Amino acid sequence: MGLAHANANTAGTARKQPPDALAALLKLGRPLVMGILNVTPDSFSDGGQFLDPATAIAHASTMAGQGADILDIGAESTRPYGGAKLVSADDELARLKPVLPAAVKLGLPVSIDTIKASIAAWALDQGATIVNDVWGLQRDPDMAPLVAARGAPVIVMHNREAADPRIDIVADLIAFFSRSLEIAGRAGIKREAIVLDPGIGFGKTPEQSIVCIARLAEFKRFGLPLLVGASRKRFINAVTPSPPDERLGGSLASHLLAVKNGAAIIRAHDVAETVQALRVAAAIEAAR
Repeated sequence: MGLAHANANTAGTARKQPPDALAALLKLGRPLVMGILNVTPDSFSDGGQFLDPATAIAHASTMAGQGADILDIGAESTRPYGGAKLVSADDELARLKPVLPAAVKLGLPVSIDTIKASIAAWALDQGATIVNDVWGLQRDPDMAPLVAARGAPVIVMHNREAADPRIDIVADLIAFFSRSLEIAGRAGIKREAIVLDPGIGFGKTPEQSIVCIARLAEFKRFGLPLLVGASRKRFINAVTPSPPDERLGGSLASHLLAVKNGAAIIRAHDVAETVQALRVAAAIEAAR
């Protein structure tokens, strides 16, 4: 039987996660850095670079050494500008099997970036401790029950099928998060286990992505930690034309302002530079 047909709600539900490392990290009182590891051929920024397992594991180790607090591993591209190819659960698993267990051994909390409950269940069984759902518990009906049963923290990201420049994007996010939290509550997910992500670039125009960062503080109304992943996103190109691998400056500017506006976690490709920028900014703020 393929993994896609596994019962995600019951498989391994007796196995609870260890004490919540994410909650402990959030209590440090500084922004956390989540390092991105895409084991995909078609991610918008680094597709194919880490498809080889040995290369992927080496990169995970490098990010850990550079100061990443969390590793976020995904095996299906969710590229925000379209063109991503749907991947079966079995193919997604095949990409993850040689990488995720090895990354867990590095000692950092590992987040599984997937929209499939069956994949999340497998990853949690392998030692991942966080579920990162880019459809905010609203795509796979088994995801919320799985997260609740495992007691795992979950990142709830805002998403849309397509951008609509006519809408009030902040109001759309608030409505989306409200629906996700209702789903989470019905499933029994503890509120303190939820992180909200505005989904920069996902179903948004470049202008709307900029608005989400500028008005990030408005999402603090939910009383939950906020994650921002602006790394190399297309809105930077709209401000200053540049290919994805030349958007470090724009990524750092966006993330520093996101932290100033309330972000607790920054999801980034360039870990060393992001860690340095955040530490210097914190030192300057502390010297006031």
